[in-house]
Amino acid sequence: MEIYKEAINHLKKGDTLLYPSDTIWGLGCDARNEKAVDKILQIKRRPQNKAFIVLISKIEQLSEYVIEVPEIAWNLVEFAEKPLTVIYPKGKNVAPNVLGEDGSIAIRLVKDDFCKGLVYRMERAIVSTSANFSGEASPTQFTDIHPELLTQVDYILKNPKGENAQTSPSQIVKLGLYGEFTFIRK
Repeated sequence: MEIYKEAINHLKKGDTLLYPSDTIWGLGCDARNEKAVDKILQIKRRPQNKAFIVLISKIEQLSEYVIEVPEIAWNLVEFAEKPLTVIYPKGKNVAPNVLGEDGSIAIRLVKDDFCKGLVYRMERAIVSTSANFSGEASPTQFTDIHPELLTQVDYILKNPKGENAQTSPSQIVKLGLYGEFTFIRK
């Protein structure tokens, strides 16, 4: 679709993007571009040691970004009814500043059609973090985004069909290598 073309061009050249994710309004960039991830950290005024969530469009992409996918993950991700972010023990193929201090990676398989269209056309993972300054409330509507933050991103992608109906962050579950899991956010 034509609507994604400019956003994809910006992402591929290392720019930052403000977009309606599958949950709340988010800031994103190419998850493999360390400088772009640094830009997001600067925009958010966020500590360097905090990891990011990345979005994928196909379940098969898990193997591209996770060193060893625990067996339980396939069912958790595929059958989740609400947006679900899963933290896997060891990530790969992303910028180092995307990963947790322990090497973990947080991934969400996008099911929302508009956001999935963006991630699918990018053909690789996209960083997804709330479009707010660190410590402030997450924006559930475009009008909730701080005007100063709007001036700092390189490109804004709006859904032409209106704002995303889903207005809450994803659930987060942390998986261990042997399938054990803990809910971080329900």
